Amino acid sequence: MACTFTVILAFASFAGFAAAAEKKVRMEDLPPAVRKTVQDQTEEARIRNIIRETEKGQVRYEVESMVNGKSRDFIVDAKGALVEVEEEVAIDSIPTPAKAAIEKKAAGGKITRVETLTRGASTSYEASYTTRAGKKASVGVIADGSEVK
Repeated sequence: MACTFTVILAFASFAGFAAAAEKKVRMEDLPPAVRKTVQDQTEEARIRNIIRETEKGQVRYEVESMVNGKSRDFIVDAKGALVEVEEEVAIDSIPTPAKAAIEKKAAGGKITRVETLTRGASTSYEASYTTRAGKKASVGVIADGSEVK
């Protein structure tokens, strides 16, 4: 019985910690440098959510937005630097080898969403698709079509 209580207490503590790691915030709650980056990145966008998250002791802000009906999410560090951008795009807008690799992986299934993922100077492409058997799947590739794990 004591062992079960300890496990439940440990789980409850972990669950509380996990919940504290993410918090929805408003634009006016952001530090000035972060606010400026968010404003610069969302001039033509509608902000859906801003989440403050702490991962491995590092504070980051994830901004979910919509631009011209497509999602554009990005992460800003606590100093206001843009860390990552994930943007929904048309499959025809990505490099031909990446498009071919995605279409080959989907193998006749229906491609439902394509996104570019930019981290620093690195860009990759991720596609979600439904297989011919009706299962949902995704694949990530780089510009030359090589699969990202």
